[in-house]
Amino acid sequence: MNERYALGYGMAAVLLWSTVATAFKITLEYFTPIQMVAAASVVSAIALTAIALWQGKLHLLGRTFVARPFYYLCLGLINPFIYYVVLFKAYELLPASQAQPLNYSWAITLTLMAAVFLGQKIRKQDWFACVLGYVGVIVIATKGDVLALQFDSPLGVALALLTTLLWALYWILNAKNQADPVLGVLLGFLLSLPFSIGLSLYTSTWQALPWQGWLAVSYVGLFEMGVTFVLWITALKLTQNTARISNLIFISPFISLMLLATIIGEEIHPSTLVGLVLIVCGLVIQQLKFKSKATTADSASR
Repeated sequence: MNERYALGYGMAAVLLWSTVATAFKITLEYFTPIQMVAAASVVSAIALTAIALWQGKLHLLGRTFVARPFYYLCLGLINPFIYYVVLFKAYELLPASQAQPLNYSWAITLTLMAAVFLGQKIRKQDWFACVLGYVGVIVIATKGDVLALQFDSPLGVALALLTTLLWALYWILNAKNQADPVLGVLLGFLLSLPFSIGLSLYTSTWQALPWQGWLAVSYVGLFEMGVTFVLWITALKLTQNTARISNLIFISPFISLMLLATIIGEEIHPSTLVGLVLIVCGLVIQQLKFKSKATTADSASR
């Protein structure tokens, strides 16, 4: 029964994540990237507070913060503040069909950064996966004209790739965090709010916005930053087969491209599909290696 629930939670998370690239583009029609971060962060903080209260963990929030205040401040500044400012700006400069697959390569960046910061060994399979993934990145960024290395928006591509560094850094810093994950993420949002709201007030004027804009940014806050994270964590906790649940994430970018083409009519360049397949193949190679190691460890323990 737990496996059925785990699969349900995992599929729900993946399907919701598949919609956010479309939601980003719609929301950016009404908000600047910085305004979008501020408004979505407020929605996420409210949602995560409600979830922590429902789980009976909210009373532990202060104790968790006092134990490592500077640590949680740093995490909050990286994600959601800096990460989403950079990500939303990349989406503003690039077609979502380019920005989303480029951002999706963060897991490959994590492999390299884990070797540098955590001392983890990179094996031959990892190097092959990294090369495959970054060839895919170049194919997408150049729209298939790899030799010319010309980009429609060099800044947009640079920002999309910067998000992979920021997201990987965030998870590396989280690697040894023993606190409850919901409380950890909630603290990040609460501590980053003064910065995102302050920057939005400094850089732009908040004018009357139509309800469609507020609905769109609320959707982003709930289903990119807030509730979906809890669904995914719940799925991983319930399952006895982490690899099977983790593999669900590979369908997300393809569903996302279909939604972008269908809902907002964005043209999907053939090179985007080719590059995305290369990136996903690189990620699958890493996952297969992980499964192999896990199987070996299981056998040894028996």
